[in-house]
Amino acid sequence: MNRPLANQRKEYGKALIEIGQSRGDVVVLDADLSSSTRTSDFAKKFPSRFFNCGIAEQDMMGTAAGLAASGKIVFASSFAVFATGRCWDQIRQSICYPRFNVKIVASHAGITVGGDGASHQTAEDVALMRTLPNMTVIVPADATEAYKAVKAVVDYPGPCYVRLGRVDFPVVTSADSPFTIGKATIMREGNDVCLIGTGQMVALCLDAAEELHKKGISAQVVNMSTIKPLDEETIVKAARQTGCIVTAEEHNILTGLGCAVGTFLAEHGGCVMRRVGIPDTFGESGESEELMVKYGLTSARIVESAEEVVRRK
Repeated sequence: MNRPLANQRKEYGKALIEIGQSRGDVVVLDADLSSSTRTSDFAKKFPSRFFNCGIAEQDMMGTAAGLAASGKIVFASSFAVFATGRCWDQIRQSICYPRFNVKIVASHAGITVGGDGASHQTAEDVALMRTLPNMTVIVPADATEAYKAVKAVVDYPGPCYVRLGRVDFPVVTSADSPFTIGKATIMREGNDVCLIGTGQMVALCLDAAEELHKKGISAQVVNMSTIKPLDEETIVKAARQTGCIVTAEEHNILTGLGCAVGTFLAEHGGCVMRRVGIPDTFGESGESEELMVKYGLTSARIVESAEEVVRRK
């Protein structure tokens, strides 16, 4: 299905400016990538509340913790691979343990970073962040939801991780669509199978549901925009209603959304399930769309997985 495209990073920059205009206690940090993450928009408007920490993500997180300890609400940004992996210890010890109000908004997540290759791609960031106590993990479905997520985390207590992509995503939500941290959104009703997507994979789940409809399979589509805390109530209802679930994510298949949903269901009755995601491997250089196809992040793979679980249930 043809849908308009929009960029999550641009909406992050827009939301930051609006937050800065209404709140004087908000400061923004970046690790020398502000033009890419779009924190540069905030820097131009509020230069006294923006700090470029240089290519030193560990120092940036320590600085963020110190500012938060003094009563500030801090947004800290870099590419996802650096914002989570390079400074995991600082996030754990200095931000999550004391439960400081630091909002890590990381861009260029997943393999759709494209030509920069494995060194700049990340399929492990959601796993790294969701293992940390006190950390909230949000993966918006599109640019519109990214804007809402950034506006929401300002008033949400404690550390938050918001995962953004580099490329333009299909727009699947609207300004009026509901967004609440910790709550999933049912994008389409269905009774035969439930497709639970996160990030840009939500659009592919909707495309897959259309194809499944043509095959006589009624697919429910759920946007799981918050990975932690997981909307367990919606998952249980979906499992009972459809009897089978397919998860879809631009993340390592072993440790992200599929892992979270599968582990929860294993303790609550379970159901037939299949995970669509990046296999247990590093990425490579290439065009974003080509990489999505190579690693199986397509609506066709979701359709295939849905047909399989429907047969198995």
